[in-house]
Amino acid sequence: MARRTIGSVLLLCSVLLGTSYCAEPTKTIIIKVFDGKSGHPVMPTGFQVRVDHLTMLHPDWVKQNDDGTAELTIPADTEVVALHLAYQNSMELYVNCDAEKNTFGDVWYRVPEIASKGFVAANGCAKAKVNEKFKTTAAPGELILFVREKNLKERTMD
Repeated sequence: MARRTIGSVLLLCSVLLGTSYCAEPTKTIIIKVFDGKSGHPVMPTGFQVRVDHLTMLHPDWVKQNDDGTAELTIPADTEVVALHLAYQNSMELYVNCDAEKNTFGDVWYRVPEIASKGFVAANGCAKAKVNEKFKTTAAPGELILFVREKNLKERTMD
């Protein structure tokens, strides 16, 4: 009888307390996005997040802030993260300027490096002279990306 009562009390406590105490530990990364050609801040309209080379997408892990930044909350043991950002409230995805030849594949960013030092992605979309004009640094926990919209040729190939 005592065993059944203790089990009932534990079940009731877990229901009342919710799962917040049992939740997996997480890390938060601040994402800042800039246009690779002009250097102006960009506010994506959608996010596709993948972690640790898994195929599952996690758009719900990103919370867009009013100032244009976004907060990415990922499991604490995540080693790498890949992001694809949408624009114009559509399924169109920005091209990452740090990808080799501006390709559309995944670019993986190391989470321990982002968490400890911050990370500024390379900007291969602008000329070197323009890059110097809007050079930026990242604080620990910040990921700064440079992107561009697809050009006409890229849009018609889709």
